[in-house]
Amino acid sequence: MSVPALSDADLIAAHTNGDPHAFSELFRRHRDRLWAVALRTMRDPDEAADALQDAMISAFRNAASFRAESAVTTWLHRIVVNACLDRIRRRQARPTVPLPETGPEPAVPRDAIADRDTSMVVQEALSQLPEDQRAAIVLVDVEGYSVAESAVMLGVADGTVKSRCARGRARLAKLLGHLRNPSADANVPDDAMAMRRREGR
Repeated sequence: MSVPALSDADLIAAHTNGDPHAFSELFRRHRDRLWAVALRTMRDPDEAADALQDAMISAFRNAASFRAESAVTTWLHRIVVNACLDRIRRRQARPTVPLPETGPEPAVPRDAIADRDTSMVVQEALSQLPEDQRAAIVLVDVEGYSVAESAVMLGVADGTVKSRCARGRARLAKLLGHLRNPSADANVPDDAMAMRRREGR
């Protein structure tokens, strides 16, 4: 007869009571989704890894503050999102120029290249959103959390999440319009293209 797995709340309680393995099990359960949120919010694997590490250290140390007013996963995601936003704000205060990648790229099938290029364009567009809009879009539209869950993670009202998503989606629609109509600019003269870019169209 198998022993039923401990719930997330049980693992938090066990961790706060001194179980040396409980938090590791909790992180193992949820690391993939936590990593996805960190990566899509930060857009840089190294920064995402650092943010996730900061978040897990914070969760490890502050587990006793968990009050079960929301799901453990919601609490963990909120800590991850906050760690990401903290790093983004610090990075904006001290901007750095990334070093170019070196070395040959491995051969990749054409469809995979197109998918990767599209993904890079979308990630680049996400990076141009204000951090509050980006976090809301990542949680609601990318990760599929409800507005209510996202509001808890971000520590704001439901209506704030809705308005941030609406503004973020409107901005993304402008930035990514060419993906829906890739030939729209094909016959536009160069000087007209430059003018459109300056006008933000």
